[in-house]
Amino acid sequence: MNLIYLKGRGVWGELLWRENINNDRVNLSTSTDKLHHNKMTVKKVLIPLPHYGCDPSEVAIPWLLLTEQNIAITFITPEGKVAQADDIMLSGKRLGLLKPLLQARKDAQGAFSLLQQSSCFNNPLSYRDVNEADFDALLLPGGHDKGVKEYLESEPLQQLVVDFFLANKPVAAICHGVLLPARSINPATGKSVINDYQCTGLLKSQELSAYYLTKWWLKDYYLTYPETTTQDELVKALASPRQFKMGPTPLLRDDLDNLQRGFVVQDRNYLSARWPGDVYQFSLAFIEMLKN
Repeated sequence: MNLIYLKGRGVWGELLWRENINNDRVNLSTSTDKLHHNKMTVKKVLIPLPHYGCDPSEVAIPWLLLTEQNIAITFITPEGKVAQADDIMLSGKRLGLLKPLLQARKDAQGAFSLLQQSSCFNNPLSYRDVNEADFDALLLPGGHDKGVKEYLESEPLQQLVVDFFLANKPVAAICHGVLLPARSINPATGKSVINDYQCTGLLKSQELSAYYLTKWWLKDYYLTYPETTTQDELVKALASPRQFKMGPTPLLRDDLDNLQRGFVVQDRNYLSARWPGDVYQFSLAFIEMLKN
């Protein structure tokens, strides 16, 4: 995929930020090279968020790459208030020696800082203010703080997900965000809208590893639902456990120079990914879906 590329040593490390927020458009450049992108017809993407607890990487990196492609973003929150990212993920506080491993990476921190200055992020609508017919696609970020429950358990959002699937429009979900499609029931079948889809999501091994590494001081912070895991619930929504794809061992996070580190599963109109380490591959695959 060559929709957006950077030249120079590594991704983001040599970037000089240049901002033009008026139209929620972000321009990035190095000292000698500019980002390049393909022009495309303006599409409208809806991104729901909880009031608190969204993962900064899974929100800001897709927003940045989508915006660079002239894709219009609308954010929605439960009551139309500006969302706040999970502060532990953003700042790294309380992560101790595990901060380099678990905190949002520098590229995501920088992208989220830009996002916080954008008009679309600062003027969200409420979950009940939108209709599927007004958008071309739906993107569902994740987050594991207990604050995301109002997002994952929202009946209006689950109905929106059903509407997007019935309209055969692109739906993309990453990490805990995959629980929304899993919980969204097609009224015609009485089953999840992804019951017959191949997909992926946050791995049980990832969720439990983060929990066991931090439980002595963060308690069950990494377990959104202590009684189960994202993978376990997701698999139960599928017709067969074989539809869930583990992907390669998630050791290194992807970026624009190392897309092969990321893993996504696309089945018809549904795109899914596992964790922030897949977010670049996830974002670019979603852009391809919108183009097609």
